[in-house]
Amino acid sequence: MDKPDFWNNTKRYYDLKSYWRNLFGCTVYKLSIDAGFTCPNRDGSVATGGCIYCDGRGSPLRQAGKLPGISRQIASGKQYYKSSASKFIAYFQTFTNTYAPVDRLKALYDEALSAQDVIGMSVGTRPDCLGADVIDLLAGYAQKYHVWVELGLQSAHDETLARLNRGHNYAQFLDAVGALAQRGLHICVHIIIGLPGETPLHVHETAARLAALQVDGIKIHSLLALSGTQLGASYGNNDIELISKEKYVSLTCDVLELLPPSMVIQRLTADGYRDIFMGPDWAKNKLDVLNAINRELEARNSFQGMRRLQAQAAAP
Repeated sequence: MDKPDFWNNTKRYYDLKSYWRNLFGCTVYKLSIDAGFTCPNRDGSVATGGCIYCDGRGSPLRQAGKLPGISRQIASGKQYYKSSASKFIAYFQTFTNTYAPVDRLKALYDEALSAQDVIGMSVGTRPDCLGADVIDLLAGYAQKYHVWVELGLQSAHDETLARLNRGHNYAQFLDAVGALAQRGLHICVHIIIGLPGETPLHVHETAARLAALQVDGIKIHSLLALSGTQLGASYGNNDIELISKEKYVSLTCDVLELLPPSMVIQRLTADGYRDIFMGPDWAKNKLDVLNAINRELEARNSFQGMRRLQAQAAAP
């Protein structure tokens, strides 16, 4: 049993770079944008204080003072990648990027998509901030551009979402996925491994549920403790233990084995802002984590989708 030929890479999972090359025949990079949004989980619309792991500062641009305009942020990002990319995706990343009247959203998205060599956008948001008018707007762009909607989920378990102070439940996530998929929009889901109260079974169940949905991509990372957050305070008081590198690598490989081979793996690890980063220390070295995941998959003689393919082969 071999990995799919369409991956066109040497990895044991379908990474984003390979996906871009398959789709567009060139290197594509995402340009991070902070459009000045807030979050209904912070301003009192849904809750206050935000998720327990979120420091609430926003991007480094926001911390530095007045935010540059969208066009300026894109131009700056393109300069950084100019020697290695020919096409770009405008990535509305900071906080909830559909949390505004649709007219304002349209003006921001239009400005981003009007930039030269920008072939699409990726919009990070929450499952409970996707009204019919917003989905109509995004679907309209998808007629001409490559459009992703990135949904923060973190876990498919309501008790975990409540502990995280997410302010939404899994049913709302399912509603959002259904509405987006019906309009042909690409969906990327964010999950965290090592959440408080979760066992490996919780992680496996989250992966299995996502594998059964019309989800096109996923981002995975470990739980990070940052100073200035509720989680950081708990970690500093030794009230919570963060996942070890070995356990994170093992669970990430479990998740990859459960996901469809066609699901794009957009991220497998992340770190936090260094000035407020508390732990786990191993997460600071992303390349080391990625290499450890590759080694584990090699040791297992496995790859993304292996368990699904084995189940299909065993079916009568």
